[in-house]
Amino acid sequence: MLKAGDEMELLDIIKARRSVRNYTGARVANEHIDKILEAGRWAPSGLNNQPWRFAVVKKEETKREIANATKYSSVVLGADVLVAVFLDRSVMYDRTKDVQAIGACIQNMLLEAHSLGLGACWLGQILANRDKVEKLLSASPNLELMAVIAIGHPTSASQTSRRKGLDELVFLWEEA
Repeated sequence: MLKAGDEMELLDIIKARRSVRNYTGARVANEHIDKILEAGRWAPSGLNNQPWRFAVVKKEETKREIANATKYSSVVLGADVLVAVFLDRSVMYDRTKDVQAIGACIQNMLLEAHSLGLGACWLGQILANRDKVEKLLSASPNLELMAVIAIGHPTSASQTSRRKGLDELVFLWEEA
C-alpha cells in the first residue's frame, strides 16, 4: 500500500487519456480486453454490489447492427472491439449510486485501455436506441444498457484537450 508522499503516475495517465474515435484496424489482443474488463470489475460500488455486466462484441455483423443504433456509426465500425456496459437491476439497491458506480467502472476501463496504448471512446448517444441494442445483444430483462465503449489501436497519438482551471470549478475551500 502506498504511504502519504509516495507518488504514482496515475495523474499523468488521467491527463493524457482522450476519447479516440479513429482506429488503425489492427486487432486488440484478448489479453488486453481481459485487462480492461478486470479494471472495470475493480471499480467501487455501494455495498460492493458490483452492478456492472459486460457484453464483448467482436463480430463484424454485430458491430454493423450496433452501428445502426447510433449517429456515431463510424466509431463503432472502426473499432476492433466493443464493450457494452450494462446495469444489472437485479442487484441494484439505489439507482443513483449504482449508475455512479457504472461511471466509475467505465472510467477504469478507459484508463486501462489508455495505459495499454489503446484508444477508447465512451459512447452514450447510443442510449437513444437502448432497447434495440439490448435486444440485439440478447440482454436479459434485468440488464439496462449504460454505454458502449469502442476500443482499438489509435491512428494518432497526439490529441490535445483543455480543462477549466480549478479557480473556475472550486466554489468552496474551507480550512480547519
